[in-house]
Amino acid sequence: MELRGIHSVADADVAGRTVFVRVDFNVPIVDGQITDDARIRAAVPTIQLLRERGAKVVLGSHLGRPKGGPDPKCSLIPCGGVLAELLQTEVVVPDDCVGDGVRKVVRDAPEGGVVLLENLRFYPAEEKADPVFAHELASLAQIYVNDAFGTAHRAHASTYTMVQFFPERQRFAGLLIDQELKHLGPLLHGAERPYVGIVGGAKVSDKLAILENLITRLDVLLVGGAMAYTFLAARGEPVGASLVEPDMFEAARALLRSAEVRKTIVVLPTDHVVAQRIDAEVGETTSGVAIGPGLAGFDVGPKTVAAFKRQIESARTVFWNGPLGVFERPAFSAGTFAIANALADCSATVVVGGGDSASALREAGRAGDVTHVSTGGGASLELLEGRELPGIAALRAGHKFA
Repeated sequence: MELRGIHSVADADVAGRTVFVRVDFNVPIVDGQITDDARIRAAVPTIQLLRERGAKVVLGSHLGRPKGGPDPKCSLIPCGGVLAELLQTEVVVPDDCVGDGVRKVVRDAPEGGVVLLENLRFYPAEEKADPVFAHELASLAQIYVNDAFGTAHRAHASTYTMVQFFPERQRFAGLLIDQELKHLGPLLHGAERPYVGIVGGAKVSDKLAILENLITRLDVLLVGGAMAYTFLAARGEPVGASLVEPDMFEAARALLRSAEVRKTIVVLPTDHVVAQRIDAEVGETTSGVAIGPGLAGFDVGPKTVAAFKRQIESARTVFWNGPLGVFERPAFSAGTFAIANALADCSATVVVGGGDSASALREAGRAGDVTHVSTGGGASLELLEGRELPGIAALRAGHKFA
Protein backbone atom coordinates (compact mmCIF):
# COMPACT_ATOMS: atom_id res chain seq x y z
CA MET A 1 0.00 0.00 0.00
CA GLU A 2 1.09 3.58 -0.66
CA LEU A 3 -0.68 6.44 1.12
CA ARG A 4 0.06 9.86 -0.35
CA GLY A 5 3.63 8.97 -1.19
CA ILE A 6 4.22 7.01 2.02
CA HIS A 7 5.15 3.35 1.72
CA SER A 8 3.79 0.81 4.18
CA VAL A 9 5.97 -1.71 5.98
CA ALA A 10 3.50 -4.30 4.70
CA ASP A 11 5.25 -3.95 1.31
CA ALA A 12 8.83 -3.94 2.63
CA ASP A 13 11.42 -6.57 1.68
CA VAL A 14 13.24 -7.01 4.98
CA ALA A 15 14.63 -10.56 4.87
CA GLY A 16 18.15 -10.63 6.28
CA ARG A 17 18.10 -6.90 7.01
CA THR A 18 18.29 -4.91 10.23
CA VAL A 19 15.27 -2.65 10.69
CA PHE A 20 15.11 0.32 13.05
CA VAL A 21 11.54 0.83 14.28
CA ARG A 22 10.62 4.00 16.14
CA VAL A 23 7.94 2.90 18.59
CA ASP A 24 6.08 4.79 21.29
CA PHE A 25 6.62 3.01 24.60
CA ASN A 26 5.98 6.15 26.65
CA VAL A 27 3.77 4.24 29.08
CA PRO A 28 2.74 5.01 32.67
CA ILE A 29 4.95 3.30 35.26
CA VAL A 30 4.20 3.23 39.01
CA ASP A 31 6.75 1.69 41.39
CA GLY A 32 8.49 0.03 38.46
CA GLN A 33 5.27 -1.54 37.14
CA ILE A 34 3.58 -0.61 33.87
CA THR A 35 -0.04 0.29 34.59
CA ASP A 36 -1.21 0.53 30.98
CA ASP A 37 0.57 -1.42 28.23
CA ALA A 38 -1.74 -0.34 25.36
CA ARG A 39 1.04 1.43 23.48
CA ILE A 40 3.33 -1.59 23.69
CA ARG A 41 0.55 -3.86 22.43
CA ALA A 42 -0.12 -1.45 19.57
CA ALA A 43 3.45 -1.95 18.28
CA VAL A 44 3.30 -5.76 18.28
CA PRO A 45 1.77 -6.27 14.79
CA THR A 46 4.59 -4.38 13.06
CA ILE A 47 7.29 -6.10 15.13
CA GLN A 48 5.81 -9.54 14.46
CA LEU A 49 5.51 -8.84 10.73
CA LEU A 50 9.19 -7.91 10.53
CA ARG A 51 10.28 -10.95 12.56
CA GLU A 52 8.20 -13.32 10.45
CA ARG A 53 9.83 -11.91 7.32
CA GLY A 54 13.33 -12.57 8.62
CA ALA A 55 14.36 -9.14 9.85
CA LYS A 56 16.45 -8.26 12.85
CA VAL A 57 14.43 -5.62 14.74
CA VAL A 58 15.93 -2.67 16.63
CA LEU A 59 13.39 -0.63 18.59
CA GLY A 60 13.85 2.95 19.70
CA SER A 61 11.59 4.91 22.06
CA HIS A 62 11.51 7.56 24.74
CA LEU A 63 9.91 7.25 28.16
CA GLY A 64 9.07 10.15 30.45
CA ARG A 65 11.16 13.28 30.71
CA PRO A 66 14.65 12.39 31.98
CA LYS A 67 16.62 15.54 32.73
CA GLY A 68 19.68 15.48 30.55
CA GLY A 69 20.98 11.99 31.31
CA PRO A 70 20.21 8.42 32.42
CA ASP A 71 17.46 8.09 35.02
CA PRO A 72 16.54 4.62 36.35
CA LYS A 73 12.92 5.75 36.75
CA CYS A 74 12.75 6.29 33.00
CA SER A 75 14.46 3.07 31.94
CA LEU A 76 12.80 1.01 29.21
CA ILE A 77 13.70 -2.27 30.95
CA PRO A 78 10.11 -2.79 32.22
CA CYS A 79 8.85 -2.24 28.66
CA GLY A 80 11.26 -4.90 27.43
CA GLY A 81 9.83 -7.36 29.94
CA VAL A 82 6.23 -6.74 28.86
CA LEU A 83 7.17 -6.89 25.17
CA ALA A 84 8.98 -10.20 25.68
CA GLU A 85 5.81 -11.68 27.18
CA LEU A 86 3.68 -10.37 24.32
CA LEU A 87 6.07 -11.67 21.64
CA GLN A 88 6.94 -14.85 23.51
CA THR A 89 10.60 -14.28 22.70
CA GLU A 90 13.67 -12.71 24.25
CA VAL A 91 13.96 -8.94 24.05
CA VAL A 92 17.47 -7.65 24.69
CA VAL A 93 17.69 -4.23 26.38
CA PRO A 94 21.26 -2.88 26.29
CA ASP A 95 22.28 -0.22 28.80
CA ASP A 96 22.52 2.49 26.12
CA CYS A 97 21.06 3.43 22.75
CA VAL A 98 24.28 4.31 20.89
CA GLY A 99 27.94 3.34 21.06
CA ASP A 100 30.17 0.34 20.38
CA GLY A 101 28.43 -1.83 22.96
CA VAL A 102 25.05 -1.29 21.33
CA ARG A 103 26.44 -1.97 17.87
CA LYS A 104 27.80 -5.30 19.11
CA VAL A 105 24.46 -6.26 20.67
CA VAL A 106 22.68 -5.51 17.39
CA ARG A 107 25.31 -7.29 15.32
CA ASP A 108 25.08 -10.41 17.51
CA ALA A 109 21.27 -10.54 17.49
CA PRO A 110 19.85 -13.45 15.46
CA GLU A 111 17.46 -13.26 12.53
CA GLY A 112 14.07 -12.45 14.05
CA GLY A 113 15.78 -11.10 17.17
CA VAL A 114 14.51 -8.01 18.98
CA VAL A 115 16.69 -5.34 20.58
CA LEU A 116 15.04 -2.53 22.53
CA LEU A 117 17.44 0.38 22.88
CA GLU A 118 17.58 2.23 26.17
CA ASN A 119 15.63 5.51 26.46
CA LEU A 120 16.55 7.84 23.58
CA ARG A 121 15.90 10.88 25.76
CA PHE A 122 18.78 9.97 28.03
CA TYR A 123 20.57 12.05 25.40
CA PRO A 124 19.46 15.71 25.06
CA ALA A 125 20.51 15.34 21.40
CA GLU A 126 17.29 13.38 20.77
CA GLU A 127 14.95 16.30 21.42
CA LYS A 128 17.40 18.72 19.79
CA ALA A 129 17.18 16.67 16.56
CA ASP A 130 20.97 16.53 16.54
CA PRO A 131 22.23 15.14 13.19
CA VAL A 132 25.31 13.45 14.68
CA PHE A 133 23.17 11.54 17.20
CA ALA A 134 20.63 10.79 14.45
CA HIS A 135 23.35 9.42 12.16
CA GLU A 136 24.65 7.17 14.93
CA LEU A 137 21.17 5.73 15.43
CA ALA A 138 20.73 5.30 11.68
CA SER A 139 24.02 3.40 11.44
CA LEU A 140 22.42 0.52 13.37
CA ALA A 141 20.09 -0.49 10.51
CA GLN A 142 19.48 -0.55 6.76
CA ILE A 143 15.74 0.15 6.90
CA TYR A 144 13.73 2.73 8.86
CA VAL A 145 10.15 2.27 10.06
CA ASN A 146 8.17 4.82 12.05
CA ASP A 147 5.34 3.25 14.04
CA ALA A 148 5.21 5.89 16.79
CA PHE A 149 2.20 8.00 15.89
CA GLY A 150 2.16 9.47 19.39
CA THR A 151 5.46 11.26 18.66
CA ALA A 152 4.93 11.96 14.95
CA HIS A 153 4.27 15.64 15.72
CA ARG A 154 7.80 16.02 17.15
CA ALA A 155 10.75 16.75 14.87
CA HIS A 156 13.26 14.86 17.01
CA ALA A 157 16.37 12.93 16.02
CA SER A 158 14.66 9.51 15.92
CA THR A 159 11.37 10.69 14.41
CA TYR A 160 12.69 13.08 11.80
CA THR A 161 16.41 13.81 11.43
CA MET A 162 17.62 10.21 11.11
CA VAL A 163 15.16 9.41 8.31
CA GLN A 164 17.27 11.35 5.80
CA PHE A 165 20.09 8.83 6.22
CA PHE A 166 17.97 6.07 4.64
CA PRO A 167 17.17 5.86 0.90
CA GLU A 168 13.57 6.84 0.13
CA ARG A 169 12.63 3.26 -0.72
CA GLN A 170 13.90 2.14 2.70
CA ARG A 171 11.63 4.44 4.73
CA PHE A 172 8.28 3.02 5.79
CA ALA A 173 5.24 3.69 7.93
CA GLY A 174 4.47 0.91 10.39
CA LEU A 175 1.10 -0.82 10.55
CA LEU A 176 -0.04 1.37 13.44
CA ILE A 177 0.65 4.60 11.54
CA ASP A 178 -1.09 3.06 8.52
CA GLN A 179 -4.21 2.63 10.65
CA GLU A 180 -3.96 6.09 12.20
CA LEU A 181 -3.78 7.80 8.80
CA LYS A 182 -6.50 5.56 7.38
CA HIS A 183 -8.95 6.59 10.11
CA LEU A 184 -7.91 10.18 10.84
CA GLY A 185 -7.43 11.26 7.23
CA PRO A 186 -11.13 11.05 6.27
CA LEU A 187 -12.01 13.33 9.20
CA LEU A 188 -10.32 16.11 7.22
CA HIS A 189 -11.59 15.11 3.79
CA GLY A 190 -14.63 13.03 2.88
CA ALA A 191 -16.22 12.10 6.20
CA GLU A 192 -19.66 10.54 5.79
CA ARG A 193 -22.42 12.88 6.96
CA PRO A 194 -23.94 13.82 9.32
CA TYR A 195 -20.52 14.47 10.82
CA VAL A 196 -20.50 15.19 14.56
CA GLY A 197 -17.55 16.45 16.62
CA ILE A 198 -17.41 16.19 20.41
CA VAL A 199 -14.78 18.40 22.02
CA GLY A 200 -14.16 18.68 25.74
CA GLY A 201 -11.32 19.32 28.12
CA ALA A 202 -10.34 22.23 30.30
CA LYS A 203 -9.41 25.14 28.06
CA VAL A 204 -10.59 26.71 24.82
CA SER A 205 -7.03 27.96 24.32
CA ASP A 206 -5.76 24.36 24.16
CA LYS A 207 -8.27 23.40 21.45
CA LEU A 208 -8.77 26.68 19.57
CA ALA A 209 -6.94 25.57 16.40
CA ILE A 210 -8.83 22.29 16.12
CA LEU A 211 -12.14 24.01 16.84
CA GLU A 212 -11.47 26.56 14.09
CA ASN A 213 -10.62 23.80 11.62
CA LEU A 214 -13.44 21.42 12.56
CA ILE A 215 -16.11 24.12 12.52
CA THR A 216 -15.59 24.34 8.74
CA ARG A 217 -16.15 20.58 8.30
CA LEU A 218 -18.71 19.47 10.88
CA ASP A 219 -22.47 19.37 10.75
CA VAL A 220 -22.72 19.40 14.55
CA LEU A 221 -20.28 20.39 17.31
CA LEU A 222 -20.96 19.22 20.86
CA VAL A 223 -18.96 21.13 23.49
CA GLY A 224 -18.39 19.85 27.02
CA GLY A 225 -15.80 19.94 29.75
CA ALA A 226 -14.64 23.12 31.45
CA MET A 227 -14.15 24.80 28.08
CA ALA A 228 -17.94 24.92 27.73
CA TYR A 229 -18.09 27.46 30.57
CA THR A 230 -15.94 29.89 28.60
CA PHE A 231 -18.43 29.62 25.72
CA LEU A 232 -21.39 30.06 28.05
CA ALA A 233 -19.82 32.99 29.89
CA ALA A 234 -18.93 34.63 26.56
CA ARG A 235 -22.62 34.33 25.67
CA GLY A 236 -23.59 36.04 28.94
CA GLU A 237 -24.73 33.01 30.91
CA PRO A 238 -24.01 32.91 34.69
CA VAL A 239 -21.43 30.18 35.35
CA GLY A 240 -20.72 30.77 39.05
CA ALA A 241 -17.17 29.84 40.08
CA SER A 242 -16.60 27.57 37.06
CA LEU A 243 -13.27 27.67 35.25
CA VAL A 244 -13.35 30.26 32.48
CA GLU A 245 -10.80 32.00 30.26
CA PRO A 246 -11.91 35.64 29.95
CA ASP A 247 -9.20 36.34 27.38
CA MET A 248 -10.82 33.70 25.13
CA PHE A 249 -14.32 35.22 25.19
CA GLU A 250 -13.94 36.96 21.84
CA ALA A 251 -12.45 33.84 20.24
CA ALA A 252 -15.41 31.83 21.56
CA ARG A 253 -17.88 34.36 20.16
CA ALA A 254 -16.07 34.31 16.82
CA LEU A 255 -16.35 30.51 16.67
CA LEU A 256 -20.06 30.67 17.40
CA ARG A 257 -20.53 33.33 14.68
CA SER A 258 -18.54 31.23 12.22
CA ALA A 259 -20.68 28.19 13.01
CA GLU A 260 -23.85 30.20 12.47
CA VAL A 261 -22.65 31.44 9.08
CA ARG A 262 -21.73 27.90 8.03
CA LYS A 263 -24.95 26.46 9.49
CA THR A 264 -22.97 24.20 11.81
CA ILE A 265 -25.07 23.35 14.85
CA VAL A 266 -23.25 24.01 18.15
CA VAL A 267 -24.71 22.30 21.22
CA LEU A 268 -23.57 23.69 24.58
CA PRO A 269 -24.54 22.26 27.99
CA THR A 270 -28.01 23.17 29.23
CA ASP A 271 -27.53 21.69 32.71
CA HIS A 272 -24.57 20.75 34.87
CA VAL A 273 -23.35 18.76 37.84
CA VAL A 274 -21.95 21.34 40.25
CA ALA A 275 -20.22 21.52 43.62
CA GLN A 276 -18.24 23.99 45.71
CA ARG A 277 -15.01 22.01 45.30
CA ILE A 278 -13.59 19.55 42.82
CA ASP A 279 -12.95 17.03 45.63
CA ALA A 280 -16.62 16.95 46.65
CA GLU A 281 -18.02 13.47 47.30
CA VAL A 282 -21.30 14.26 45.53
CA GLY A 283 -22.47 16.82 43.04
CA GLU A 284 -25.76 18.68 42.59
CA THR A 285 -27.55 18.81 39.24
CA THR A 286 -28.78 22.22 38.11
CA SER A 287 -32.28 22.65 36.72
CA GLY A 288 -31.06 24.75 33.83
CA VAL A 289 -28.05 26.40 32.24
CA ALA A 290 -27.37 28.94 35.04
CA ILE A 291 -24.84 28.11 37.80
CA GLY A 292 -25.23 29.95 41.10
CA PRO A 293 -22.55 31.91 42.99
CA GLY A 294 -19.92 29.82 44.77
CA LEU A 295 -20.65 26.72 42.70
CA ALA A 296 -18.59 25.38 39.82
CA GLY A 297 -19.56 23.03 37.03
CA PHE A 298 -17.59 19.76 36.93
CA ASP A 299 -19.72 17.61 34.60
CA VAL A 300 -22.53 17.90 32.08
CA GLY A 301 -26.00 17.16 33.38
CA PRO A 302 -28.56 14.56 32.23
CA LYS A 303 -30.43 16.95 29.90
CA THR A 304 -27.17 17.73 28.13
CA VAL A 305 -26.28 14.04 27.90
CA ALA A 306 -29.68 13.35 26.32
CA ALA A 307 -29.19 16.16 23.79
CA PHE A 308 -25.72 14.90 22.91
CA LYS A 309 -27.02 11.34 22.53
CA ARG A 310 -29.68 12.46 20.04
CA GLN A 311 -27.01 13.98 17.82
CA ILE A 312 -24.81 10.88 18.12
CA GLU A 313 -27.68 8.54 17.21
CA SER A 314 -28.25 10.31 13.89
CA ALA A 315 -24.55 10.68 13.03
CA ARG A 316 -22.65 8.72 10.37
CA THR A 317 -19.21 9.94 11.53
CA VAL A 318 -18.15 11.06 15.02
CA PHE A 319 -14.83 12.42 16.27
CA TRP A 320 -14.35 12.74 20.04
CA ASN A 321 -11.55 14.52 21.86
CA GLY A 322 -11.64 15.58 25.48
CA PRO A 323 -13.70 14.45 28.51
CA LEU A 324 -17.01 16.15 29.29
CA GLY A 325 -16.27 16.44 33.00
CA VAL A 326 -13.77 15.59 35.71
CA PHE A 327 -14.30 11.89 35.05
CA GLU A 328 -11.44 10.89 37.37
CA ARG A 329 -13.77 11.83 40.26
CA PRO A 330 -16.76 9.46 40.69
CA ALA A 331 -19.09 12.36 41.46
CA PHE A 332 -18.37 13.92 38.07
CA SER A 333 -17.87 10.92 35.79
CA ALA A 334 -21.42 10.14 34.66
CA GLY A 335 -21.49 12.48 31.66
CA THR A 336 -18.23 11.30 30.13
CA PHE A 337 -19.04 7.61 30.63
CA ALA A 338 -22.57 8.05 29.25
CA ILE A 339 -21.18 9.54 26.06
CA ALA A 340 -18.48 6.84 25.85
CA ASN A 341 -21.22 4.22 25.99
CA ALA A 342 -23.39 6.08 23.48
CA LEU A 343 -20.50 6.18 21.02
CA ALA A 344 -19.76 2.50 21.55
CA ASP A 345 -23.42 1.62 20.92
CA CYS A 346 -24.02 3.81 17.87
CA SER A 347 -23.75 2.70 14.23
CA ALA A 348 -21.52 5.58 13.10
CA THR A 349 -17.82 5.50 12.29
CA VAL A 350 -16.36 6.66 15.63
CA VAL A 351 -12.80 7.93 15.97
CA VAL A 352 -11.49 8.84 19.43
CA GLY A 353 -8.54 11.21 19.54
CA GLY A 354 -6.39 9.64 22.22
CA GLY A 355 -5.44 11.17 25.57
CA ASP A 356 -8.10 11.45 28.28
CA SER A 357 -10.90 10.46 25.88
CA ALA A 358 -9.18 7.14 25.19
CA SER A 359 -8.61 6.64 28.93
CA ALA A 360 -12.29 7.28 29.63
CA LEU A 361 -13.32 4.83 26.92
CA ARG A 362 -11.02 2.17 28.41
CA GLU A 363 -12.31 2.83 31.93
CA ALA A 364 -15.84 2.38 30.62
CA GLY A 365 -14.75 -0.97 29.18
CA ARG A 366 -15.73 0.07 25.66
CA ALA A 367 -12.41 0.74 23.91
CA GLY A 368 -12.94 -2.25 21.62
CA ASP A 369 -16.42 -1.10 20.58
CA VAL A 370 -15.57 1.94 18.47
CA THR A 371 -13.98 2.19 15.04
CA HIS A 372 -10.60 3.59 16.07
CA VAL A 373 -8.89 4.89 19.20
CA SER A 374 -5.84 6.97 18.35
CA THR A 375 -2.59 6.27 20.19
CA GLY A 376 -1.52 9.90 19.81
CA GLY A 377 -3.52 12.59 21.57
CA GLY A 378 -1.31 15.53 20.62
CA ALA A 379 -0.47 14.11 17.19
CA SER A 380 -4.11 13.46 16.31
CA LEU A 381 -5.04 17.01 17.33
CA GLU A 382 -2.29 18.57 15.24
CA LEU A 383 -3.25 16.44 12.25
CA LEU A 384 -6.88 17.56 12.56
CA GLU A 385 -5.73 21.15 12.88
CA GLY A 386 -4.54 20.66 9.31
CA ARG A 387 -0.85 20.69 10.21
CA GLU A 388 1.83 18.49 8.65
CA LEU A 389 3.34 16.11 11.19
CA PRO A 390 7.17 16.02 10.88
CA GLY A 391 7.36 12.28 11.56
CA ILE A 392 4.89 11.59 8.74
CA ALA A 393 6.33 14.16 6.33
CA ALA A 394 9.80 12.60 6.67
CA LEU A 395 8.47 9.33 5.25
CA ARG A 396 6.94 10.91 2.17
CA ALA A 397 8.74 10.53 -1.15
CA GLY A 398 10.45 13.74 -2.21
CA HIS A 399 10.43 15.34 1.24
CA LYS A 400 13.14 18.01 1.60
CA PHE A 401 14.86 17.90 4.97
CA ALA A 402 15.80 21.24 6.50
